[in-house]
Amino acid sequence: MKRLLLLPALLLATAQTALPPPAPTPSTAPADTVDVTITTTAGPITVALDRGHAPISTANFLRYVDGKRFDGIAFYRSMKLPWNAGLIQAGQRDGKKIFPPIRHEPTTTTGLSHVEGTISMARREPGSAQGEWTIMIGDMTGLDAKPGPNPPADPGYAAFGKVVGGMDVVKAIWAAPTDPQKGEGAMKGQLLTAPVRILTVRRATP
Repeated sequence: MKRLLLLPALLLATAQTALPPPAPTPSTAPADTVDVTITTTAGPITVALDRGHAPISTANFLRYVDGKRFDGIAFYRSMKLPWNAGLIQAGQRDGKKIFPPIRHEPTTTTGLSHVEGTISMARREPGSAQGEWTIMIGDMTGLDAKPGPNPPADPGYAAFGKVVGGMDVVKAIWAAPTDPQKGEGAMKGQLLTAPVRILTVRRATP
């Protein structure tokens, strides 16, 4: 069985009980974004990758894009929370097409936040992110890093851009049926009955 990258099993319980963390201090890095179009069987999604604030995660994503290593993968997960929020997940899961893990970029450093439309790296422990990523539906600021000693007490997840076109496609994928019998642990009941295929992922032309 192929290994799935999971968000923490306690994410749902934490998100339901914890108050949103304080807004992170914005980075002073200059604005520098790269638009990428994710063409799916449900329609196109355009994301602006924030190279100025999250250079490591953005460079990693673009490495997969430029190598055409996201072509043919799928959105396979839809996590639906009771307050009309959640996320969808996709990524490269073929071991022959996965690049080495990257250094974690916490939101306390980048100044970004997991608001609606944010694209973020999926991972196990910090520093293990490779080719899996998520897109937020609704504000999911519980995934932001929590301020604390260095490293942060809660490193959170690495946000690195935002959907700027096709949010209706994102929400349609999120609303698609999931199979209550499939998945294990945090994935239980969150796997799409019919994964949505990603045809190509390319840098958007001006």
